Parts: sequence; structure tokens; C-alpha cells
Amino acid sequence: MSLIDIKSQKKMYAGGISASLVAALFKGVNVFTDLGRYFGSSLRRLTTRNICR
Repeated sequence: MSLIDIKSQKKMYAGGISASLVAALFKGVNVFTDLGRYFGSSLRRLTTRNICR
């Protein structure tokens, strides 16, 4: 294993978008859509007074 000097280390940069980053973004979007769906359903049930008892 060879050592890399400081100048070479400063020139390095990471790759593009990774699959784990894309998966995390989609999971975050899914959380917000689920919250909207649950909120909309509960609001509709409250306004129509269709509540389980």
C-alpha cells in the first residue's frame, strides 16, 4: 500500500450520487406522502363523522 501526499488528497473528490442516497431520498418522499394520505383520510373521516366506535 502506498501513501498519498497531501496535494493528491486535496484533488480527490467523491463520485456522483450513490444508490443509498437515492434510496434515502425516496424513503423520505414516501414518508411525506404517507403522512399526507393519513392526514387527508383522518380529516375526511372527521368531516363526514365516519368514525369507528
